Amino acid sequence: MQNLLLSYYGDDLTGSTDVMEALELGGVQTVLFMRQPDEAQLSRFSHCQAIGLAGTSRSETPHWMDTHLKDAFAWLKTLNAAICHYKICSTFDSSPITGSIGRAIEIGREVFSQDSVPLLVGAPQLKRYTAFGHLFAAYRDQYFRIDRHPVMSRHPTTPMDESDLLIHLSRQTGLASGLLDLATLQSASRSQAFDRLVENGAAIVLVDVDSRETQALAGKEIWRIRKQGGSFVVGSSGIEYALLAEWASNDIVATGPGFTPPGAADRIAVVSGSCSPTTERQIRHALGDGFDGIEVDPVELVSEASAQAITRAAASGRASLQAGRSVILFTALGPAADRGAEIDRQEGARHKLGRGLGELLRALTIEQKLRRVVIAGGDTSSHALGQMGIDALTVRMPLPASPGSPLCVAHSRIAAIDGLEVALKGGQVGTDRYFSAIRDGLGG
Repeated sequence: MQNLLLSYYGDDLTGSTDVMEALELGGVQTVLFMRQPDEAQLSRFSHCQAIGLAGTSRSETPHWMDTHLKDAFAWLKTLNAAICHYKICSTFDSSPITGSIGRAIEIGREVFSQDSVPLLVGAPQLKRYTAFGHLFAAYRDQYFRIDRHPVMSRHPTTPMDESDLLIHLSRQTGLASGLLDLATLQSASRSQAFDRLVENGAAIVLVDVDSRETQALAGKEIWRIRKQGGSFVVGSSGIEYALLAEWASNDIVATGPGFTPPGAADRIAVVSGSCSPTTERQIRHALGDGFDGIEVDPVELVSEASAQAITRAAASGRASLQAGRSVILFTALGPAADRGAEIDRQEGARHKLGRGLGELLRALTIEQKLRRVVIAGGDTSSHALGQMGIDALTVRMPLPASPGSPLCVAHSRIAAIDGLEVALKGGQVGTDRYFSAIRDGLGG
């Protein structure tokens, strides 16, 4: 691969497609691989200026990261992209034992032999903002500090109980950190201030972003400090939006001709492992708009009886699809239906749940010759798509009403999967009519 602008590792699958969407909207052709590709696969996408690797680290332990994340970063480093991005969720939800952003920074810093790592979390395009180190996020057109957010402060695995990101991060790493705050970022001395933080020993430099204007300034700093052979950075897809502003101002990239709407699908299948109230509203809307709903017992799905649970759910899904109706197969309908405490009694059960939903979706896709499917849930998507036999994804069409969840095209050695249109939706993403919009080929 020649002259790559960016390589990245996504800590879950929906986050990985979020980055791909941002880059494509900015005129940077991008491919997202499900695993490290061989030379033949790489050459197929030699026209791309950005390469992503979809991961699962958001739901993994630091011990897992020490092996798998280190290997992934080492491979990405060989691509020699100008920037290598470890992509995290814009809600920063993480903990010392699950999805540790601090441990990921330590590993990346070591692999790239880098004294200081820029960290950028704010992404106005996703209604995420950082101001003087504190994170704010929208929920249903209202704005909350992240530790008071109605959903993220109560996340079932990684609840955010601290809005000061550097304090939150200090629970995960002993690395020294510093902040380039909004006032300094917008001053004439921002570059000197950034450099001074590094000179004073800040191994992590958080850069505030509260608007597209400050985002563009952050992009200037990240691009300015890049080093030969590639610089390692950490953050949300705000990294891409910041860099795109800088690249556009320097005529490094130009926005392409746009995307052609895909049109309606006669029927689609959705699997959901999300407990989010946003996904609950989307499911309820779809059930009132022609979808059949099939509840899948999550405890049974991760038990020794998982094969029977998949077979039974597949039979119900088959009946709906054969009748010409779209179907949603879900393990929860909102937070009240969350059975995480029961599931977590079995080690690795949440991963197994995702894999089970993926196995179910693959069976229905191949048997019913589906051409469009949806997977809902950030952690679910990563493990579910791994069962689908997909090698890589590219963007089919961004969804302006639901940024961060584009409709993608699957590339696979399995004929029945190759060319499949796949939408991957994080729990908090999308309008109430998201599933209906995907079925109808609209911008949901």
